[in-house]
Amino acid sequence: MDTIIVFSHLRWDFVYQRPQHLLSRLAKHYRIICLEEPIYREGSADLEVSEPIPNLLVCKPYTPVKHFGFTDEQMPYLRQIVQKLDKEYDISIAWFYTPMALPLLEEVDARRVVYDCMDELSAFKNPPPQLIEREKTFLKTADLVFTGGPSLYEAKKGKNPNVHCFPSSVDANHFRQALDRNIAYPAHEDMPKPRLGFYGVIDERFDPELVDKLADAHPEWQIVLVGPVVKIDPSILPRRDNIHYMGQQSYNTLPQFLASWDVCLMPFAMNESTRFISPTKSLEYMAAELPIVSTPIKDVVDLHSDVVEIAADADEFIAACERMVSLSSDEMRHKIRVMREKLAETSWDMTASKMHALLQSIDAEDLDEDESVEGDAEDLSEELLASANGKIASVPLTAAQK
Repeated sequence: MDTIIVFSHLRWDFVYQRPQHLLSRLAKHYRIICLEEPIYREGSADLEVSEPIPNLLVCKPYTPVKHFGFTDEQMPYLRQIVQKLDKEYDISIAWFYTPMALPLLEEVDARRVVYDCMDELSAFKNPPPQLIEREKTFLKTADLVFTGGPSLYEAKKGKNPNVHCFPSSVDANHFRQALDRNIAYPAHEDMPKPRLGFYGVIDERFDPELVDKLADAHPEWQIVLVGPVVKIDPSILPRRDNIHYMGQQSYNTLPQFLASWDVCLMPFAMNESTRFISPTKSLEYMAAELPIVSTPIKDVVDLHSDVVEIAADADEFIAACERMVSLSSDEMRHKIRVMREKLAETSWDMTASKMHALLQSIDAEDLDEDESVEGDAEDLSEELLASANGKIASVPLTAAQK
C-alpha cells in the first residue's frame, strides 16, 4: 500500500466531518497517517499515536511550544516528527487540509501533493498571517486540488490546472436511522413539541441573534442546539428557557437527535466566514426526511433551494419555520421525493472512490510519459551520443522515479 500523510487542522475525535468520512474510506486503498496540530505540554516533545480504524494512524504531537497550530515556532519539532514518519513508512502522498503545514512538505519524498480545500480558512476568525501566501504556493504546485463545494471551486479553479469540485456528501444509511422516530434521544422524552434543531460547530458562522429572535417569537417551541462552542465567547449565546444546549455529541447519536426533531435548522450568519461554506448537514438532514430552514448560504441556495426553505432575515426565518411546523402531509411528501432524488446522486463512498481514481489516473499519466521519454532516448542519434564526449552523468532519481 502507498502511504498518505495527512496534515489536518481538525482533530480526529472532534466533530465527525469531511476528513473523517474521506480518510476512513481511502484507508481501504492506502495506509493513512493523520498528523494533527500540536498540543502544548511542558517537557520534551512526544507523539501520541492511535489507530481508530485499520490502516489509519492518528498522530497527536505534544510540544513545549505555546503557539497554536502549524506555526513557525512549532516547525523544528514537527519536522523531526515528519522525518521519522517518512523514514518508517516511506510516505508517497502528502495530503493537506491546511496550508499552514506547507513547510513540512520538505520533510517527505512524496510523489503526489493533494490539497483538499474544504473551507476558506482565511475567512475564519483570527487566521494566521502566513495562511494566504502558503495557500497561493499550494495552488501553484499541488498535483490535485479538491474543493468542498461549488463556491470554493469557482474561487480556486483558475489557480491550478487540476481542481475538482467535491461538495459535502452523506452517509445516507447512517442518518436514515432517524426515520424510526422511536429511537429519539432519551433526554428529549419530556421535552414539549415542536422541536427545532441544529447540530454542528457553534462558532463565528453561527447567528446567535437569529436564534434568539426565533426562540423569543415562539416560546412554546423548543430550540435544540447540538455541538461544541469554539472561537467565540459563550456569553454571546442566547439564554432562554426554550433554548437547549446539548454540547458536542458523538456522530453515532446524531440520528437520535434527528428522530426527536420536527424541523432542522441552519441558522448561519451571513458574513465572510460563511461565504464559501457547503454545509455537510444539508444532506444529512434530508436523509432524516425532515423539513429544513436555512439562511441564504450560496451553496445551499444553488444546490438545494428546491427543497430547503431559504430565509434572508429573522422575520423570514421565523415565517419559514412557522410554515415548516405546520407543513401538510402532501407538501412534505413532495419534499421527501426531491430529497431522495438528491441522496441517490451522491455518497461519501462515491466521493472517495472518485478521488482515488484521480490519484491513480495521474500516476498512470506519469507512467505513460516516462515510457515515452524512454522510447525517445533509445532513438537518440550517434551524433547526440557523441556530444556527451563518452561521459555518463550520474543523475539523481526524481521522487516519481523512485
